[in-house]
Amino acid sequence: MKKIGVLGAGHLGKIHIKCILESEKIDIVGFYDPDDSTSEEVVEKFGVKRFDSAEELIEASQIVDIVTPTTSHFANASKALKSARHVFIEKPLTTSLDEASKLMDIAKEASVKVQVGHVERFNPAFLAASSYINNPMFIETHRLAQFNPRGTDVPVVLDLMIHDIDIIISVVKSEVKKISASGVAVVSESPDIANARIEFHNGCVANLTASRISMKNMRKSRFFQKDSYIAVDFLKKEVERFEMQDYKDDNPFALVMDLGEGKPKKQIIIDKPEVKEINAIKTELEMFAESIESDIEPMVTIQDGYNSLKIAYQVIEKIQKPYSVNKIE
Repeated sequence: MKKIGVLGAGHLGKIHIKCILESEKIDIVGFYDPDDSTSEEVVEKFGVKRFDSAEELIEASQIVDIVTPTTSHFANASKALKSARHVFIEKPLTTSLDEASKLMDIAKEASVKVQVGHVERFNPAFLAASSYINNPMFIETHRLAQFNPRGTDVPVVLDLMIHDIDIIISVVKSEVKKISASGVAVVSESPDIANARIEFHNGCVANLTASRISMKNMRKSRFFQKDSYIAVDFLKKEVERFEMQDYKDDNPFALVMDLGEGKPKKQIIIDKPEVKEINAIKTELEMFAESIESDIEPMVTIQDGYNSLKIAYQVIEKIQKPYSVNKIE
């Protein structure tokens, strides 16, 4: 088993530590967090070793799991990569595209694996739906959250919407053509509500809405493609699939559509694919370890992390300058 060390033991860091302890595929060597009270709590609750510095933790690990604030991602990841350690790094990859680009160069020189923590790729509902999503031409996403002061130091685009940006560019096999967006700051100094429209060269259009001041939580995406529609509820972990097929007389319960004279009748098949119960964070960490063992590309590469961050910043730029031209050549 690969030995993994966790940098950062805040809210999400504790979840990572718990998941690693429950895994039979990775082995935790310990953690480092500069906050004494947080570290004492982790040692008492989980019984794992606290290292005296990030450098000591990196030295003892084969994989470094970076769950620190985004502002320190670049510094911590650089240290780990320059020590030739594999790196799992939470989203967003870094605080800027310049940092992300430099980190990609360092990772390439180190010849190690890097995975970015876009955890919704491992959501069991999305995993169940992904085999049915084939060349979608219209996508609509809603990611709404009740207010929580944690995360309000960055725009809602980097906090919430970036999850859906990553999902969308993972299923749309085309380059971005144009982005338009709007947003407003309500309770913080950066946008708390945002809407974006992303147009791709293949004709696909994606509409994304994100809010962190909603009365209820919602994480839904809908994918429309030729003869089918797939609805994914990332929060409830449910999938619904509607597919139009040629009508068969042997199905008396079929929902039949008459498309007009001279056209064959169609039937609509409604299906709820099975969603397996899995822990998405535990799964992403385990699959990263497996990619190292098998020497294959991680499911969410550092390039994927860069691509999502690039689009997120283009959305933020469009919010700040709503009438600027933002075509992607």
